[in-house]
Parts: sequence; structure tokens; C-alpha cells
Amino acid sequence: MAEDPTTTLARLRSSIDNIDAALMYMLAERFKATKQVGLLKAEHGMPPSDPAREEQQVARLRKLAEQADLDPAFAEKWFNFVVAEVIRHHTEAADRR
Repeated sequence: MAEDPTTTLARLRSSIDNIDAALMYMLAERFKATKQVGLLKAEHGMPPSDPAREEQQVARLRKLAEQADLDPAFAEKWFNFVVAEVIRHHTEAADRR
């Protein structure tokens, strides 16, 4: 007997909620690491952004997205969104020095 659609929907939404929670914690860990990078850059007078590194990361993430059956353009948009926040953190760290 097939599962009731309402039950299926609730199960799927619960799974989505768990994935969203995991993503938030993973993003928080990522930002902890990038904040350390920002402090290091500020201490040593390094620029807040690294265009060459960002270009390498975009290529790497686009390839990973393809392997994961995810739209590479979406992966790039996500990365650009995150990097904008990282650069903001790095700039703030440099300004505090």
C-alpha cells in the first residue's frame, strides 16, 4: 500500500529541514575558518580578496556541481554570494587594524 501523500510530504519536509540545519552549521564552520583567514590577512597587510583563488574555486565548485548533478551556474552564484560576505568580514578585520 502506498504511503499517504500528506505523510510523504511531511517526511520529505522533515528531511529538507534536517538538510537546511546541517547547511547552516556547515556555513557557520566555513565562516569561522574564513574569519581566521581574514585576521591573518589583516595582520600581514594582505588584500581582503584574492581574485586568482576565487577563480580557481569557481572552476572547482562548478566541476563538483556537475558531478553532484547540480546546476554549475547555481553553484557559482552561491559561491559569489558567500565570497561577498567573506570579503566583507576580511575588510572589517583589516579596518580594525
